[in-house]
Amino acid sequence: MSIALWIVLLVCVLWIALSEMPAGWDGHLPLPYLIALTPLLWIPTLAIAIAGAVRHDTALAVVAAIACIASLLRKIAYWNNNLTSINTAQMVADNIAKKRETSRGTHTSTAAEAAKHGRFRVMTLNCRYGRANAAAIVSAVKEHDVAVLALQELTDDLVAALDEAGLSDLLPYRQLGENKDTDNGGFNGIWIRIEPSDTSPITAVIPAADVPGVCFPIDAMRGITFVSAHPKSPMRGCRDWSAGIIGLGELATSQKQGDITVVLGDLNSGTDHPSFRKLLDAGFQDAALTEAKGRRATFPSWLPWPRLILDHILFTAGLTASDVRSFTVNGTDHLALAATLTLK
Repeated sequence: MSIALWIVLLVCVLWIALSEMPAGWDGHLPLPYLIALTPLLWIPTLAIAIAGAVRHDTALAVVAAIACIASLLRKIAYWNNNLTSINTAQMVADNIAKKRETSRGTHTSTAAEAAKHGRFRVMTLNCRYGRANAAAIVSAVKEHDVAVLALQELTDDLVAALDEAGLSDLLPYRQLGENKDTDNGGFNGIWIRIEPSDTSPITAVIPAADVPGVCFPIDAMRGITFVSAHPKSPMRGCRDWSAGIIGLGELATSQKQGDITVVLGDLNSGTDHPSFRKLLDAGFQDAALTEAKGRRATFPSWLPWPRLILDHILFTAGLTASDVRSFTVNGTDHLALAATLTLK
């Protein structure tokens, strides 16, 4: 039994170590999928640690406990602010009150008031081959007072349905990527409430659907660009998956000094993937990690646990993130992800 437990533990340790390989090395099947499951390895490693303690095998128990903690380190980062709160009871009460307020559909500030403080609500959603419910998307835009909306896996029919449902009245300006046969599930699009100073169907060249973007000036010296991105999933080509994620880093490294770039979308990866961490190293911050008040897992929508963190709101220096949350939109297998971004 001890030998069997040590073998299983060794497999778990090697599995956890996969997430530490250099960026780009994870672009080979089945590595993206194995690495995505790393946060779940606390289950077998904890079981082995308990078994080691019961069997009075101190070495097995200690090594398994270390492996368990290692599998959770990046996951714990999403809860940092909650874990370090000086008044957890008050924090929980505040969160409950906020949820009740949202459920009643009340808002403490209008879009105009938010804009005065350089604050705006953004939202991203993978529409699952264009099957997301258009009315539900428009309803979410209204309820969450969204000023910038990024959608992935769009179809022409869904875009028409969104117009019919009234999205163009709420967010009158948009930029769509070109609809191509090589798209991964559909094309991308981005909608915005304020008239942009510039738009582009392609802001970064990656081996996936076009990355459309809109830009408007913050002041005479700075501008902010929002893009909708969707790198390929590993099943459509692992090398393209990795190259697409890393390639988005160009948006941060090529922006003018003082400008801000916001990437919204289904990035088919999380912090355990070296390719995603390479993207963050290019100069992006992750909204959920920055707020650090909980994991905002988004896939699959139909499975309460365990969900994976695939959808992200990333931004370069000059912004702070708050009120990050994920929620259901009918018709798609992803949860929507929204956040409030505020200019520093």
